Amino acid sequence: MAPYFHGLLKNAKYFCMQKQLQVATESGHPDCRLCGKNVSYCECFAFFKSVKITHLNSMRYLTLLLILLSSFHYAQAQEPEKPKPPTEQSKGDPNSELKNVVMPQVRTQDTTIRRIMEELQRINDSDKQNSNAIQGLLQGREIDNITKYELIRNNIVFASETYYLLNKKIIDLKSRTTTNNLDVFITSLNNPESKELGFSLSDRIVELVEKVVLKGKADKNEKNSKIVESTKSIIASPIFQSFTSLTPPLAIANSVMNFLHSISVNNKEINQNTLKEFEKELNKYVVYYTALNDANQKFEYGLNFNKDQLNLLQDNLYDHLMFTASALKYQLPQRGNKSLGETMNDFFFDFKRDKVVTFFNDLETKYTKGKKVDYEALLRENPNLKEVNNQLEDLILQTKRFENLYNEYFTLLDSYYGKVNNSLKIAQDNGLADKNTIDTKQAEFRNLKDEAVKEIQASINIRELYNNTDKIKYRYRIF
Repeated sequence: MAPYFHGLLKNAKYFCMQKQLQVATESGHPDCRLCGKNVSYCECFAFFKSVKITHLNSMRYLTLLLILLSSFHYAQAQEPEKPKPPTEQSKGDPNSELKNVVMPQVRTQDTTIRRIMEELQRINDSDKQNSNAIQGLLQGREIDNITKYELIRNNIVFASETYYLLNKKIIDLKSRTTTNNLDVFITSLNNPESKELGFSLSDRIVELVEKVVLKGKADKNEKNSKIVESTKSIIASPIFQSFTSLTPPLAIANSVMNFLHSISVNNKEINQNTLKEFEKELNKYVVYYTALNDANQKFEYGLNFNKDQLNLLQDNLYDHLMFTASALKYQLPQRGNKSLGETMNDFFFDFKRDKVVTFFNDLETKYTKGKKVDYEALLRENPNLKEVNNQLEDLILQTKRFENLYNEYFTLLDSYYGKVNNSLKIAQDNGLADKNTIDTKQAEFRNLKDEAVKEIQASINIRELYNNTDKIKYRYRIF
């Protein structure tokens, strides 16, 4: 045992002496605190270059042994030197015995032991700090898992509402061509029999034929009477109601013009100048109805494009919903012959916030051990939850796409409103209707448009969708 303890003591002394040399060197003191010599010539410094200290971990267990060692060194340090034997000269001196006594000298070993004890204390304190740091890291890891899980849970719960709201609003916007009142107003303006602007196109065409083409001689002979009756027959023909490329007024004007050109071949009273004059007067109406027709067609095209984009968005929403539902172990719906909107509406009877909350409650119960949820195991064994969370950004992008289509609808309404007003202004400029009538119709159309906007805004309630998506922290990805 003696050699073993001797080795440990050597290592302990080497360690402490090395510390003293290090302190002396780093503090700028030129002298070694162990031997008192300059560190450049200190044998301690040279000695430690060649010594590799081992058994450092044994230091903390040598406290008791070092205390015993310190007692030995302390006694040695305090032991006085033996008096020198009296010389021939001092034999007669009564104080010679006192002179020969050497006062005790305090050596450096006691200081070394004290510093060893201080170093051991520092090591012990460092161990405690490291232990606390490790515990803090472990606790931080647990908190990190809890934070991840809570983020995933909250995001998916809020997303279950987003799916429902977005689908509902897509269906609502798809059904919005225009409001009934706005449809009635436009249909009335476009009706050749209507007198909304103070005239009927059908009546005006007959009047132009009688005054311009027949020169006021419609009743003069049977031939002229047949021309008038044929014109009325063309105007009343139901075939024009089936035209899709042209509105009925334009189709009627075109047909009457072709009819007059055909009869002018055999009727010398209807010459080219007469037809040009008739066409000039008729064109005043044609320009108005062409502008109105252009407004209607562009609005209809815009609505159809908007509807196609909404259908595509709903398809993407369905795919995203099926991915999330599958990750949450829901039974996926069978579409069959049902429309996509109907299929999703039926699915939302099961896939809703309350049932998603229940899913997570059951999951937590499954991973509870000793009244504590093992969040690390929960996340590790359910990686699909992380994937669903990380895919929620795509759902948010879909809501923003809907927002764009929603705003685009109002842009279409504004554009349509401007084009219809422009056609009414043409009717005024061409003398088809007076200014008061046009102003009244423009004001009526503006009120109907504003009413349609408010009705759609109230029905869709885009703010409801905003408030829900704001709760989803989709930018935080979990890995």
